[in-house]
Amino acid sequence: MIYENKQETAAEGAVYYLFGATGDLARRKLFPALFSLYKEGKLADNFAVVGLARRPRTNEQFRSDVYDSITEFCRYKADDTELWNRFAEHFVYMSLDIHNVDGFRQLNALSAELDAKFGIPGNRLFYLALAPELFGPVSFNMREGGLLESAGWHRLVIEKPFGYDLESAKKLNAQISQVFKEEEIFRIDHYLGKEMVQNIEVIRFANAFFEPLWNNRYIANVQITLSETVGVEERGGYYDKSGALRDMGQNHMLQMLTMIAMEPPSRLHPEDIRDEKVKVLRSLRGYSSSEEVRRNVVRGQYAEGTLKGKPLVGYRQEDSVAPDSVTETYFAAKVFVDNLRWAGVPFYIRTGKRLPVKTTEVVVEFKNMSENVLFARKHDLSPNLLVIRVNPMEGIYIKINAKKPGSDNAVQPVAMEFCQSCMVGINTPEAYERLIHDAARGDSTYFTRWDEVAAAWAFVDRIAEAWREDDSDLSFYPAGTWGPQKADQLLADDGFFWWPVNGQEEDNVIWVTNSSK
Repeated sequence: MIYENKQETAAEGAVYYLFGATGDLARRKLFPALFSLYKEGKLADNFAVVGLARRPRTNEQFRSDVYDSITEFCRYKADDTELWNRFAEHFVYMSLDIHNVDGFRQLNALSAELDAKFGIPGNRLFYLALAPELFGPVSFNMREGGLLESAGWHRLVIEKPFGYDLESAKKLNAQISQVFKEEEIFRIDHYLGKEMVQNIEVIRFANAFFEPLWNNRYIANVQITLSETVGVEERGGYYDKSGALRDMGQNHMLQMLTMIAMEPPSRLHPEDIRDEKVKVLRSLRGYSSSEEVRRNVVRGQYAEGTLKGKPLVGYRQEDSVAPDSVTETYFAAKVFVDNLRWAGVPFYIRTGKRLPVKTTEVVVEFKNMSENVLFARKHDLSPNLLVIRVNPMEGIYIKINAKKPGSDNAVQPVAMEFCQSCMVGINTPEAYERLIHDAARGDSTYFTRWDEVAAAWAFVDRIAEAWREDDSDLSFYPAGTWGPQKADQLLADDGFFWWPVNGQEEDNVIWVTNSSK
């Protein structure tokens, strides 16, 4: 059934150009996202999707590929024949050599036909699911081919990675900026489209018992974990040139850190929100020497191990990986945000492959009660926690201390949980749906601005530089474990430890929850 408030929620009519339309991202994420938006009435009726790739395809073959994609990956099924046919008629395919400007001129002619057929007012959204080095040439050929001369708006959506370091990112941005204005460039970090990442702002700024405590007077540390059970799969060739720091640290990890640490924006306006995120990145304490990097950053690489009884090969045995590779598949770091709110509070971030559990969580640990106050004199009180679960489970829980039932003032940790994904289930909107819809509406709130990208690269480059100078600190960890022991020591040196994450909860906690435990 089409969403009832269609006119209220639908994006303006536009032609959507999917460069890399035969690739894995389009199949797994983009086609399902477009179908979900259409089914919910969030795409206007006057739209068209042009699939673009090198290999030949007929329109019928392309639509069949889209159908198969939706059948396998979409949260909605294409079981309404009439609805599917109406959706599919908006999809066309064109084989394109992206280095040939004549092909772009043909694409422009096709666009004019689609505008006339569907009543589209010249709006253009270009989604580049391509390698970063192609962003510039494709942008130039769009301009030379006349695609940017239509009457409506023009927006460029590009995937990470945006460069390999700050220098390459600057060159890439300089190329794109010759064709598109900054407000027309939408750099996707799909983690910013996730429900609970976007919910961080609401949790912080809409609750009177969080925001007054959200500072160094009350918070002991913040822990951000992004763990994966998979290895590099078929991406060994790419990953061996990237590593965990660039693949996850420069974008996902730092973006989540900014959402936790940012100041309240003056307005709920995209630029005001992004201004506050940039201030956080500029306040990150840089590592002044290689020795400081070694003290505060841990890098590891998975070796042979087991997960759930299944034997796993080490990273160096993966396809397309050098047998003597020193590329990190894991990194953890202690980071400080040097401003008045957060001075002295360590942010511990970690991400890795072949870890025991797939999860993304933020743990905010509050300072404990003074040892000389009331119950703290007699009991070993557990710190209060606020845990934001981003993926795969979505929700929050708060851990407090309470009287153990039936006891004489014995204290028991109690966790009160709200499981969002348990309530809405499979039909929760996915990240790419939100972000495509936002881009089509011109809402750049959850896209990264150039100064955000530059500030993140400036921080990460110092770590990468230290690692290039000396690779002797690479630690190995068995696949299926929680990474190098050095990562535990990173927190132990400060009197802390990594809190258990989703699926690894503490045994002595009583759970009060809206989901079954």
